[in-house]
Amino acid sequence: MYYVPDGTEQCGYYECSDCGNRFLDLRIGPAIVCPYCGEAPDMEIGPDEEMPTVVESAKLIDMIRGSEEVEKMDTLLSLAVTGGEAAAGKGI
Repeated sequence: MYYVPDGTEQCGYYECSDCGNRFLDLRIGPAIVCPYCGEAPDMEIGPDEEMPTVVESAKLIDMIRGSEEVEKMDTLLSLAVTGGEAAAGKGI
């Protein structure tokens, strides 16, 4: 699959409020760092540097349950991103 591994039973469906991308992620929480526009902060800072802030701009829209539902949603989202290239190899 495109976003999550094959056989995934549940995942989170997110939308980023900054870049507008929608995606699936194995982590499930009210908000996470967007994998497209967000950066995980480097917590190794020097004595003169400020502590980085974590911006969790991707908000949970829904929790997808069941391997068939996860696979269906993954396929639909990947078609939007790849224009059908990901599905072409699967015979869809």
